[in-house]
Amino acid sequence: MNLLLIQPPALKPSEPPLGLAILLGHLRRQGVVADAIDANLDACLYLLDDQRLASVLGPTPTTALHRARRHAPRALAALRGTTATGTPDRYESAVRDLNRLLGCWGEEGELLTLGDYRHGNLSPFKPDDLQRLAHGEATTLFASYFRDQLLPRVAALAPRCIALSINYLHQALPAFELAGLLRRQFPHVQLVAGGGLITSWQGVLQDRPPFPFDQLIFGPGEAPLAALAGSPGASDELNFDPDFSFAHLNDYLSPAPVLPLSASRGCYWQRCLFCPEAATPVHPYAAVPRAGLPGLLRSLAENYGVKHLHLTDNAIPMNALRALSSAKEQLSGLHWYGFVRFEAALLDRSFVQDLADSGCSLLQLGLESGSQAVLDRLGKGIDLNTAARILENLHAAGIATYVYIMLGTPGETEADAVLTRDFLQQHAPHIDYLNLAIMNLPRASELLDAPARHGIVGAELCAADSPLSLYRRFQPSGAWNRASARRFLDRELLGTPAIRAIVKRTPPLFTSSHAFFFPPPTRI
Repeated sequence: MNLLLIQPPALKPSEPPLGLAILLGHLRRQGVVADAIDANLDACLYLLDDQRLASVLGPTPTTALHRARRHAPRALAALRGTTATGTPDRYESAVRDLNRLLGCWGEEGELLTLGDYRHGNLSPFKPDDLQRLAHGEATTLFASYFRDQLLPRVAALAPRCIALSINYLHQALPAFELAGLLRRQFPHVQLVAGGGLITSWQGVLQDRPPFPFDQLIFGPGEAPLAALAGSPGASDELNFDPDFSFAHLNDYLSPAPVLPLSASRGCYWQRCLFCPEAATPVHPYAAVPRAGLPGLLRSLAENYGVKHLHLTDNAIPMNALRALSSAKEQLSGLHWYGFVRFEAALLDRSFVQDLADSGCSLLQLGLESGSQAVLDRLGKGIDLNTAARILENLHAAGIATYVYIMLGTPGETEADAVLTRDFLQQHAPHIDYLNLAIMNLPRASELLDAPARHGIVGAELCAADSPLSLYRRFQPSGAWNRASARRFLDRELLGTPAIRAIVKRTPPLFTSSHAFFFPPPTRI
């Protein structure tokens, strides 16, 4: 084998990794002998194996752990079937039991759940900690999985090159541990890493790859990987046609198998001043030709026997939405969801109904604030009156809405936060799910180009976390700060019954990945 792609843990194990599938499809079309392993799903199932749990729990587990282990097969079945989506208590019980069991692994301060991984003694932002893992001087709770299951599998495939896809902070610590193990066991294999997180660290890592990697790939990986594998036809052309043949779809924790795909890379808007995509895009913007998108959805559905698809775009382009809305017959029987902007085209009720008829079941919308002044200052390009009407249209068409709110942005005041609360309360009947968050300021945010104009007195990387920190701590010019925003969120937003009810029905941990399968709650 020329090249093996690996997705390290730890991520939500709800769908196969699109990045690996995109790269695998491109490499194979270039004539490269390649394969892929989703080590994230494999590690989760390895740690939930009953015999391994018995050895970790010991002969006298607590009553709660004993019950969780006994219920584990039923919990896995519940999250892999649609029955639990109609019974919230059963669904939450399944998530809780599996999280309890995953939480038994690891040393003090190390915690794994179905949606998160943290190590209390090691930081993904500290190069020294990453190097300790790579050199085998420290370990994670994934060590036994890597050693006993993954490394033998890699040895059997005998690749000449191994590429790790590292996109999220939750993966950083396990990925460096895995990379060190691979280097020691396969010293002559070329070891590379790429993905969104690696690209975010480009400014720090571009001069010399850290041990144990031979090379880092920043940005799109298709052409660099094909070249590393010796493909004479390596091309810079972006690929949108994924190959999921490596994935065991029925093993993922999802009420039905879901395939991710993308109609675009990058973001067509790129004007939100708080977003890293505006300042340092991971991918230059490119999109699937409009005419080809419905066929791509249909071919994926037929090739892999699925009916549910997740469009992973930062924001699905309007041309893509128009293509889908006009392909109702071609997409008959399919269901899809993804992020969209509050675009004026969604004011057209017939267009929104066409989207619903084409299989659109849920749309995620980044509103961020109910204050027009905040939206204008952040470059969101959203008119609140338009947003309210769009929520009504989606509700009327039977498309569930998943709305994202972000408090604590530079220049925000308590009055702005009150406007956000009032907007959510007023339009609660048309909002099915909510994500409430406090802003983290990206290290390269365009807000820092003129900080005083945006209400920022000073901003700096956390000294303990630099130079790999992705965010900056900032001091606002007024009295309203992140702590104020957090108190407002906890007391005022979650203290408002209509808003609290929306948040409460949002699926724990799996959030939008599973909300897609729940009956739209405002229409039950």
